[in-house]
Formats: sequence, structure tokens, C-alpha cells
Amino acid sequence: MTTHATDRPSRRASAKGPATAVLRYFGVAVIVVYCLAPFFWMVVSAFRRPSDQFQLSALPRPWSTANFRAVFKPEVGFGRALLNSLVVAGTTTVITLVIGTVAAYALARLEFRFKNLVAAVIIAISMFPPISIVVPLLKLFTDIKWINTYQAMIVPSLSFALPLAVWYLTSFFRQLPAELEQAAMIDGCTRGQAFRKVILPLAAPGVFTTAIITFIAAWNDFIIALSMVNKKDMQTATVAISRFTGAYGFDQPYGTQMAAGVVVTVPLVLAVLAFQRRIVSGLTAGGLK
Repeated sequence: MTTHATDRPSRRASAKGPATAVLRYFGVAVIVVYCLAPFFWMVVSAFRRPSDQFQLSALPRPWSTANFRAVFKPEVGFGRALLNSLVVAGTTTVITLVIGTVAAYALARLEFRFKNLVAAVIIAISMFPPISIVVPLLKLFTDIKWINTYQAMIVPSLSFALPLAVWYLTSFFRQLPAELEQAAMIDGCTRGQAFRKVILPLAAPGVFTTAIITFIAAWNDFIIALSMVNKKDMQTATVAISRFTGAYGFDQPYGTQMAAGVVVTVPLVLAVLAFQRRIVSGLTAGGLK
């Protein structure tokens, strides 16, 4: 009797195992399909012929690159828009990493008055919606003649990228043991040298992650770029896509917009996948050290 009683829980657990696994994989599949369905439809629509853009078939019949050729016509100016987005997103990312890394290290390691208040203010700033600062910044940039310039798009992006970068990197620096810096300073390093030579290399995974998040946020920005720029040669890719009027005359620009969306999105997806592998390997190496 005792043997049968002890066997029942194990049998129930083994019976629940397959059912739990099926539910788990089903849930993952639903989430993946939900997230990838819009991107799949964007790719399919981009490869349709302009005359077939309202078809509802699962795959283009036939496949066509006409929309991509139309997007990169010289008169469309989409290549220049991609360059503008790269300049704005790249500059925002570099400045955010330089300032955010130093500020996060100070909040994580140094003790000074009103430290908690400073951290609270930084987090509170990130909660403001971008539309709330567009009007005053538009008035300010008009007065100082910054409209239609790169800095008119970079500076507002920094106001939202920096708080998130500082918040994320502060928590990352706090996870690193302080004994590493103390050992480096015993060996003759200053605090700055210990930060550059010891802490910063170990914080590379967090810095990479912050760089990815910042670059994607700046690359996808729309409301600030739309408000601060009205010249075609200074607009970013997101603004250029919204202003497509049809590369084939007075047609609906669905096909060209989808093609432009693929051009803007695919490099980001590839970059995230590449950096994600480096981040995982960096975290593993840091744990082994």
C-alpha cells in the first residue's frame, strides 16, 4: 500500500509534464505569431507589384522589387533621409553613452548630498511624453535658429535617452563588487583609472545593451523630427515615410511605404541579433572571471 501511495504523486507529475509543455509552447507560439504578423505582412506587401498592392494573398504573386526601386529614386530622397537618421541616432547614442556612463557610475559608487533626489528627478524626467516638450522647444529653437538642423533633433532625443541610460547603467554598476576598484586602487590606480581599466570593461554588456536601446529609440523617433524639421533634405527616415505621396504619380503609396519600412526595420533587427549574441557571451565571460 505504501508503495502505491508514493507512486501516485510521481505519476501525476509525469502526467502533468506533457500538458504543461504543450501549453507553454502554445503560448510562446501565439506570442511569436502576434508579434511577427505585422512585420510579415509588411514584407509581403513590399514585394507586391504596385498594381497588386490591395491583394490579400499570403505571398506576392508574382514577387516584385518595383517598390524598392521606387523608394530609392533620386527625386524621393529616401537615401538622404536614411543618412540623416543614422547621423541623429548615432550621435545621440554616443553622447548618451559618454554622459550616461559617468553619471551612472557616480550614482552607483559615490556618496553625495541629495543623491536620492537626483536619482528620483532623473527617473521622473523619463516619464514625460515627448509631445509635452515639443512646443516650448520649437519656440526656443526658432529663436536661436536651430530649426532644420541636426542638433534640433539630437538635443531633445538626449532628454529622453539619458535618463533611461543612467537608470539602467546605475543598476548594472551596483551589481559589480566594489572590491574590484579597491584592489585596483591598492595597486596604485586612481578612482578614474580603476573605472576605465577595471569597471568599464566588465560593464561592456550593459553598455552594449544601453547603446542598442538608445539607438533604436533615436532611430524610431518621429514626433520630434517631424516638429523640428520642414526641409526635405534634413528629414529623417520615419518622417520621409510618412510624407510619401506615391512614387508612381497620384497613387496610394502603400507599397512604397511598406518597402521603406522594410529598409528601415531589417538593419535594426540584424543589429539587435548580432549585439545580443555579444552581450550573452560577455555576461558569461564576466561570470567566469
